[in-house]
Amino acid sequence: MSESRRVQRTHQTGSDEAEALLRAVEPLVDGLAATFGPHCEVVLHDFRHPENSIRALSGSVTSRHVGGAMSEIGLGLMAQGDQAQDQLNYTTRIADGRTVKSSTIVLRTGAGQVVGALCVNLDITELRVAAASLTALVGSAPEPEATAITVFSDDIGDVIETVVAQEESLLGRVLPRDTRKGRLAIIGALDAKGVFNLPRAAQQVAAHFHVSRATVYADLNAVRGTETSA
Repeated sequence: MSESRRVQRTHQTGSDEAEALLRAVEPLVDGLAATFGPHCEVVLHDFRHPENSIRALSGSVTSRHVGGAMSEIGLGLMAQGDQAQDQLNYTTRIADGRTVKSSTIVLRTGAGQVVGALCVNLDITELRVAAASLTALVGSAPEPEATAITVFSDDIGDVIETVVAQEESLLGRVLPRDTRKGRLAIIGALDAKGVFNLPRAAQQVAAHFHVSRATVYADLNAVRGTETSA
């Protein structure tokens, strides 16, 4: 068997295994959501289609739909490739102010390839209100640390905008869109979080900066240290 055929067969075997794994996990989506009740959402992501990664969904905590995009958390995991690890019991705030406790479990083939993730999102806003009431009755407790806002959206453009806003928040200033230095800072942050793994990311980032896709690719090469001189 030629090397090209061997590689093609190996790829097909991996693809078949990934599909079988995702199909096997799909029934868990409805089952877990039903177990945890109306404040729970369970999402199955297929990393083979990052721009429309939501393969199955039950519940409506984040108001997304099948065929929607992953959040910046999912993008970050995908950027880690096969080194990605489960993210368990982390807390985020969504755009409307509600608090969500989540766990994201990566899905691997037998060869260790990360092909997707199963996410459980639990709206704990009312539970925290109840906990605060109980604390008021029995005694004081330390205030929880501020939790960053995570934007969940079917539109990957919203996720890109969120990553940009997060980078600006960390730096404590608005990054200038009209200078290359400002663009490079944002493009570096987007690249670190896996945004450029998405098919239309360069086009949307170009629109954000009002520049051409060629300019975005040149900036991306500069960030990655692969810029070539003319």
